[in-house]
Amino acid sequence: MRMKPIFVAASLMLATALAGCTSDGSFQMFNSDYGSVSDAGYQLPAVPIYKVESKYRRQIVSYDTSERPGTVVVDTANKFLYFVMPGGKAVRYGIGVGREGFEWHGTARIAAKREWPTWTPPSAMIGRQPQLAKWRGGMPPGLMNPLGARAMYLFNGSGDSGYRLHGTPEWFSIGKAMSSGCIRLMNQDIIDLYNRAEVGAKVVVI
Repeated sequence: MRMKPIFVAASLMLATALAGCTSDGSFQMFNSDYGSVSDAGYQLPAVPIYKVESKYRRQIVSYDTSERPGTVVVDTANKFLYFVMPGGKAVRYGIGVGREGFEWHGTARIAAKREWPTWTPPSAMIGRQPQLAKWRGGMPPGLMNPLGARAMYLFNGSGDSGYRLHGTPEWFSIGKAMSSGCIRLMNQDIIDLYNRAEVGAKVVVI
């Protein structure tokens, strides 16, 4: 039976939207992975991904680096985070980075990982924003917690750097410099990265 042209075209459009593969097969974009997620008793809302620039959506890209697979490379200038894979590939995520005066770079490692973490604002942040003093003992996990659904804690040679790779409910901040230095990802993306990156993994921030 011959399929109608309209049906064929619709099928091709749907396949492209879900798989996100380019015509030359150079990368895969995960457009369909930003729906509502039930996780540990929380219901993460869907991200209106059509409002996020395509370059900041999770995708597999070609990536030329001397870093070993499993390494996380944070490109603060371009607002990308790369999880290095074998074969010259990487998973690329869009990120939000530190605003002016809060930028940083260097090498660290993932010392710990937490699902639905508690957020404790540093004393310096409380000094700048006294209204946060109520969370001095820690803000409980939840949908509005600034660390989102996952956090990975970065340590360097001096111990806890104070910086984190973490989720955020503020999907609109991806691609911007708005944080106090931490690297933020959409919650659906931090869950994906959390499942890939291991404790002890090297993190390079450039």
